Amino acid sequence: MFKELYNKTIKLAGHKSSKSFLGFISFIESFIFPIPPDVLIIPMTIAKKDEWIRIALIATVGSVLGACLGYFIGYVFFNEIGLKIFEIYGVDNVSFLKDKVSTDGGVLAWVTLLAIAGFSPVPFKLLTITSGFIHFNLVYFIIISLITRGSRFFIVAFLIANFGPTMKKIIEKKFLKFSILISFILIIFAYFIYKFLDNFVS
Repeated sequence: MFKELYNKTIKLAGHKSSKSFLGFISFIESFIFPIPPDVLIIPMTIAKKDEWIRIALIATVGSVLGACLGYFIGYVFFNEIGLKIFEIYGVDNVSFLKDKVSTDGGVLAWVTLLAIAGFSPVPFKLLTITSGFIHFNLVYFIIISLITRGSRFFIVAFLIANFGPTMKKIIEKKFLKFSILISFILIIFAYFIYKFLDNFVS
């Protein structure tokens, strides 16, 4: 099923309304859709190199808006909708996660998880829904989602626009390792953002 979805998503990249599709795919990927926006970003950027910033921006805005909907689902409709989405991805129980943000260390751990999921292949949608379920700070959530998703999409689009099909092959083959490296950098960055916001709010 996923392979069929992947192939259909690839075909959308060549459609005249590809940017609208990109925004939509980026939106629904943040709370339910299994195929990442990169599948559209890469071929679209190869076809229209001069528009890489616009392409990355559309993906970022769509993804963050979708993340906010995922947060809302977790906050208001976790039992009715959230759990069913989790079941699709083989996750049965997330109640224990509520205890993980009861301390400052727990909050920081969640910031770290969001940073990793926002950039890496880890299912971002599971973190957006759970963030709402555990009532994670919405301001932190939006800022971290914006930084991590934006960084990911802008880096991918920039590399494809400047280095073309060669970089496409590298990203597709080494994306996991590449994501892990950037995730570590973002974790450090997220830590300082968290500390700054914590001091600012208090």
